[in-house]
Amino acid sequence: MKIAFYDTKDYDKIWFEKYLPEFGYEVSFFESRLNEKTAVLAAGYDAVCLFVNDDLNKEAVDVLYKNGVRVVLMRCAGYDKVDLKACEGKLTVLRVPSYSPTAVAEYTLAMALSINRKTHRAYVRTRDFNFKINNLMGTTIKGKRVGIIGTGKIGKEAARVFGGVGMEVVGYDMYPDEKSGIKYVSLDELFETSDIISLHCPLTKESKHIIDKDSIAKMKNDAILVNTSRGALIDTKALIDALLEKKFRGVALDVYEEEDEYFFEDKSDEIIDDEELIRLMSFPNVLVTSHQAFFTDESLQAIAEVTLNNLRAYEKGLPLENEVKHK
Repeated sequence: MKIAFYDTKDYDKIWFEKYLPEFGYEVSFFESRLNEKTAVLAAGYDAVCLFVNDDLNKEAVDVLYKNGVRVVLMRCAGYDKVDLKACEGKLTVLRVPSYSPTAVAEYTLAMALSINRKTHRAYVRTRDFNFKINNLMGTTIKGKRVGIIGTGKIGKEAARVFGGVGMEVVGYDMYPDEKSGIKYVSLDELFETSDIISLHCPLTKESKHIIDKDSIAKMKNDAILVNTSRGALIDTKALIDALLEKKFRGVALDVYEEEDEYFFEDKSDEIIDDEELIRLMSFPNVLVTSHQAFFTDESLQAIAEVTLNNLRAYEKGLPLENEVKHK
């Protein structure tokens, strides 16, 4: 089978090229992201391999199907930019559901610790041989409360790592796992009592802007907010307004509501016209990274293995454990 690989970066090829001889698939790597205009590149291919910011809208689905594509391989867990309804009866969508829960959880803790102890600012300061520690004071997090919103595989791992540094862990989930050992509370209680709030839920109609003006108002004035999940879980304008009012001790974002144009790309020589992103990055108590929480050797290896095994299962008519369907 032939695979058209979209939004390719050098690091994507490392493990895929290692495993491809074992599977015998032919792959063409394209730097372009998938959309209705670039979908024609996949003409003559059996499958496309997509990442989180590829846009598989209805028009793109129709172009792929018309040109012979039958399988969509998401090399990520998220699929909020896939029109599953349009794929029905045309394209089988397969994903990698849990390639890096530990990697994301560890990165979440790292971001929380960094924004609290201001290590990102200290690094820049000492690079200029400024060794003053004024305005770099943090707080001890042992004994304080962390609220985990979303207790799936990543949320459970986040609970474990935060618990490992002595924090009290509480959680909120629409479908709580009572066997997880996590103490579940209402969303309002989580907002009102947590010193650190960490987001680990998928982006759905229900969860979009779960962090908005009203929920922010319920939070402690010195809370830390961390998002390593999906950017649109946070209403960016409401967040900026709260930062201007000095609401948070710190905010750490590995995702951004309008990240598609910027994240994973080098924009250092360009003028950025996203005023909200510029404003966010101007705050000294905001840390922004480029959707890298998953980014470990182990994660990339797992992504390649599971993605290629997903296609093998489709090819051989085996049960498709990682299929995503329209509800």
